Amino acid sequence: MLDHDSRLPEAATSPGSVVALVDAASRVERELVGNWLIEGGIAQEFGTSAPVTQLDLDAEAVATRLVGRRDDPLVVPVRVLWLPPERDGVRRTTFTDLATLSNPRKPNKLLQRRLVKKAPDRHLVLTGQPARLSELRANNPDVAPAPEAFARAIVRAGIVALERAERAVIGDRYKVPRLVAEEILDSREFLRRLDAIAEQTGASEREVHRRAEKALRELVAAQSRLVSDLFTQAMRPIHASTWKVDSEEHGLDRLRALNRRYPLVFLPSHRSYVDAFVLGDILARNDFPPNHVVGGANLSFWPIGPIARRTGTVFIRRSFGDDEVYKAVVEEYFAYLLAKRFNLEWYFEGGRTRTGKLRPPRYGLLNYLAAALRSKRIDDVMLIPVSITYERLNEIGAIADEQTGGSKKAEGLTWLARYVRNQQHSAGHVYVRFGSPLSARERLAVHGDPLQAHGISAPEEIEESEHRAVQRLAFEVAVGINDVTPITVNALTTLVLLGVHERALTRDELRYAIAPVLGYIEGRDLPRGELATLRDDHGLAVVLEQLTVAKVVTVYRGGLEPVYSINAGAHLEAAFYRNSAVHWFVNRAILELAILTAVEAPEGDQLRAGWEAAYRLRDLLKFEFFFPERTEFTSQLTAEMLLVDQEWHRRTAAGTVGAEILAKLAESGFMMAHRVLRSFFDAQLVVAERLAAHDPTETLDKKTFIDECLTVGKQMLLQQRLHSPESVSSELFGSAWKLADNHGLLGGDDPDELTARRIRFGAELRAISARISRAAVLDPSNRLDAL
Repeated sequence: MLDHDSRLPEAATSPGSVVALVDAASRVERELVGNWLIEGGIAQEFGTSAPVTQLDLDAEAVATRLVGRRDDPLVVPVRVLWLPPERDGVRRTTFTDLATLSNPRKPNKLLQRRLVKKAPDRHLVLTGQPARLSELRANNPDVAPAPEAFARAIVRAGIVALERAERAVIGDRYKVPRLVAEEILDSREFLRRLDAIAEQTGASEREVHRRAEKALRELVAAQSRLVSDLFTQAMRPIHASTWKVDSEEHGLDRLRALNRRYPLVFLPSHRSYVDAFVLGDILARNDFPPNHVVGGANLSFWPIGPIARRTGTVFIRRSFGDDEVYKAVVEEYFAYLLAKRFNLEWYFEGGRTRTGKLRPPRYGLLNYLAAALRSKRIDDVMLIPVSITYERLNEIGAIADEQTGGSKKAEGLTWLARYVRNQQHSAGHVYVRFGSPLSARERLAVHGDPLQAHGISAPEEIEESEHRAVQRLAFEVAVGINDVTPITVNALTTLVLLGVHERALTRDELRYAIAPVLGYIEGRDLPRGELATLRDDHGLAVVLEQLTVAKVVTVYRGGLEPVYSINAGAHLEAAFYRNSAVHWFVNRAILELAILTAVEAPEGDQLRAGWEAAYRLRDLLKFEFFFPERTEFTSQLTAEMLLVDQEWHRRTAAGTVGAEILAKLAESGFMMAHRVLRSFFDAQLVVAERLAAHDPTETLDKKTFIDECLTVGKQMLLQQRLHSPESVSSELFGSAWKLADNHGLLGGDDPDELTARRIRFGAELRAISARISRAAVLDPSNRLDAL
């Protein structure tokens, strides 16, 4: 009932009396606890001979017989713990146990009698951490004056203490919260906030309290150990038979140590519906408590919804606008979970990636976490970036269809059955990597969050500082995910094949094109999967065969030897695999375009022109990739240049940055600009041209405009004004829309000036496209004489 680990509080070394709060649901359990007490269980456990009073762990009994006492008894919660049978050294409920029509952790009364006689190892009497009655009053100052509320607080404390004692026996993976809604609804601070909302909105206090209780019970995940065990066993085959899970589990020791001091918030990349099962299985096998996984209410359909809620899923409304009551409930629930050191997990991109690369973050839930820190409800939280990368995904066909205008299939039983059936094919590895933990409090402070608003008086300034700090924290999480995301065999293979325009390659040609890129990856020591297999013919043949089965690659075997290319209509799927690793090559691609820009400039002005081009490209791509501050970006690009030409500094000092640098790029054996950046700039060009075609006085609707870009983009593709179907994507058009808005191209006061700026924007993108085409020509894999 206290937070520290010693069994007997220092102040309770010589209690005058002891009250045993017995949590028993049957006569058998009462007899077991009664016999334990008669045999001196309390004396043996705590070293005291004080008289013991037995009392039910029930709010009414506690209110009547305990809270009003004038003495200061030692209060000890007691319970009988039932255990499943041991199998292979592990006690875990299985579907076989259900044949008894009883939960092994909560056996029925008849089975309890039998277990006591036949399997005495299946039960034991547990005591939770004790506390003096005076300590319980001190720990609950807001509720202690009210007998009923104080009694409920004592019951909750007793249950929590028993839960902790149980986890010492069964493991932390069974850590589950109890009586959450009841405790929150007894919080005077929360009730005062609800009263303030009632006053602000003009609603009655009773109505606001009713809405809050309804929202809270809708949110709270009622975790069950039985359902958790069974659900894990039922869902594990979905990923275990499909992927070979590859995780760096040695890093989990550090996270487990951190978890003893702080709650952890796992923030994974989101590429598949199965992400939560993969990560949850790894954490359970390493004895982490189950995460409270925050998911969209669209997945709460029967039977998944009711089951998932009992395994820790928190279904949150996709949008709750100006509903201040719901906002208050979500913030309070998050603060409660974190204060009790329950771990959380959510996908901060807001949904599965549609392109394969990390999406821009959503800030809503991070704002609630920051609010809990500012309110001093919690000391700190550790944010854990998590990268989950699949070699192959069976669901990307549907994702690609959505990007070209197809409708998203609604989740339901039919959808679930189809999804499970599609996972029955081997899909290689799934790599799970954990990034460096980030202290939420420390990083928010570094980014300017006042946390306590010291030195800032204007509310607008406080709000702006808080908003900016959360954005920068989200950026750090995204970078942390990207930093540990490995390059897979499929990512590297599709990266190379997508850069070969309308031409098939033999395995020898493909291996020749892969070799310099692989050398670059190894030279930079980038995270990677089993890329070494691509160096030998058999390993490459296996990878290509698997991509052929997945219908991403097509093979023609009718000639002298097989030749491979991206399957017609599968460019978006291929780009999905490539984009999981594309962030590792963005700086190289920008460098190439900057050099191509520099050589076009007059002699003596080339260095300046190159750097200006690099900074401009960074600005145009800021809604697609996570770039560091300008100074760090400059350092990264300089390091990239030195990989191409170790004499870079000497040449710039001598003013020779033209043809010699271009030759060094060609000598490197590969070019990246057309492989990495072309689809993004082509999509921007479609948006730019459609903007220029619209009346500058017209108010544009985003959805209608993007639908127009999809139809016109398909026409431009057929006219070969775009280079690949992957450019015709609603996701890319959405990012280009954000860029245009950021540059003030969606509207303005002067129609003529707006039209001129839209036209200039399109001209700039066409010039970039021309340089990308030049980079493609320089790429050895696009020159037959180089192969």
